[in-house]
Amino acid sequence: MGTGRVVLVVAAGRGERVGGDVPKQYRMLAGQPVLRRTLQALLQRFAPGEVRVVIDPAHRPLYEKTVCGLGLPEPLAGGPSRRESVRAGLEALAGDPPQDVWVHDAVRPFVSTALLDRLAEALATRAAVVPVVAVADSLVRRSDGAVERYVPRAGLARVQTPQAFRFDLLLRAHRTVPCGDFTDDGSMVWACGEEVATVEGEEENFKLTTPSDFARAERVLATRRTVRTGFGFDVHAFAGDRPLVLCGVGIPHQRGLAGHSDADVALHALTDAILATVAAGDIGVHFPPSDPRWRDADSAQFLRYALEMLALAGGRLEHLDLTLVCEEPQIAPHRDAMRQRLAELTGLPLARVSLKATTTEGLGFTGRREGMAAYALVTAGFAEGEPT
Repeated sequence: MGTGRVVLVVAAGRGERVGGDVPKQYRMLAGQPVLRRTLQALLQRFAPGEVRVVIDPAHRPLYEKTVCGLGLPEPLAGGPSRRESVRAGLEALAGDPPQDVWVHDAVRPFVSTALLDRLAEALATRAAVVPVVAVADSLVRRSDGAVERYVPRAGLARVQTPQAFRFDLLLRAHRTVPCGDFTDDGSMVWACGEEVATVEGEEENFKLTTPSDFARAERVLATRRTVRTGFGFDVHAFAGDRPLVLCGVGIPHQRGLAGHSDADVALHALTDAILATVAAGDIGVHFPPSDPRWRDADSAQFLRYALEMLALAGGRLEHLDLTLVCEEPQIAPHRDAMRQRLAELTGLPLARVSLKATTTEGLGFTGRREGMAAYALVTAGFAEGEPT
C-alpha cells in the first residue's frame, strides 16, 4: 500500500433531473461551472496532484474548458452509474494505490476546509469516515399520497460527501458487495461489516440536484459576493500612416495611433484595468511588443484574454468607465457606436458601459495634438471572496 491520498471527484453523470443543455456539473453557477467551483473549494486544502476527476469521456471538451488553469492531472474515465464511476476510478489507481482515498460529488461546491479538516482528523484513527447532518424535520413514510406512518427521527442523520477511506477497504467493498440499493460509498463499506465513523457535516454542503437547489446556491453565493476595482491607463502617439481604432471601432481621421498592435488606446487601458482586478500585471506582460505575433493585432483579443483570466479567478465584470483624453478627433459623433462595441466585447448591458472624452485645454502632449491617452476604471464582482 502506498502513502498519501487521492481525492476522487465523481463527475461522470448526466444530471438530467435539473434540465438544461449540459450536465449539471458543467452548468454555470454565478459565472462559473459547478465543477470548477467544487474543485476550487477542494484545492483550498489539497494539492492539485491529489485531485483526480472521474468524467464521462464524451464530456472531455466541456471538462477541459472547465478546469483550465487548475493544474490537475489527467481525468479518469467513469461509467454509466455513480457506483461504476467510483469503481473505475479506484481500479485506475490500484496499480500504484494511495493509502487513503476520498470520494466527493462534483455537484457539492460548498464543501469547506473546516469539514475537510474534520474528516482528515478522524481518518487518522479510523478506516472509514463520512460527514452527516442530523435530521431536524419530522419524518414520515408515505403510501398513495398519504402518511403510512411516522418515523422517529432520533439518531437519524443525512449523509454527505466527501467521504474518506483507507484505499484497500473501499476497493474491496466495490469489488465484493453485490449490486443493490447503495447510494454512497460508506453504505457499501458498512455492508462489508466494517465500522463507518461520522463527523459533523454542514447544511451548506448540499448537493445540487434540482432547479431549486441551483436557486439556493445562487443565493448562497450572493451572500459571499465581494467587489474589486481595477484601474488602467495607456498612451499612444499619433502616426500618419495607419487607421485610427478606438474601442474596436474604426474612426475616420487623418492620423492613426502608433503602436505594435492596432494601438487601440482605449482597449489597452481597459485590458489593464481588468487584469488589475486579479493582480495579473499589465498588457505588456501577456502580449509583449517584442513578439511579432501581435504586430497590427486586433486589440479585442487582448480584452477577451483579460476577461477569461477574470472568469478563471471566479470574477465577473460588472461595470466599466472609460475616459479618452484628446484634442482630436471629436469623440461625440462616434460615442454610441463605441459604447455598443464595448458592450458586445464585454457582455455588459449598455447601461453599464460608460464612455467619456475630454481635452487638456491645449496643455501637454495631448493638447499639442501629439497623441491620445485613455483612463479606464472597472468594477468586478467575485462570488466567493478573494479571487484565486
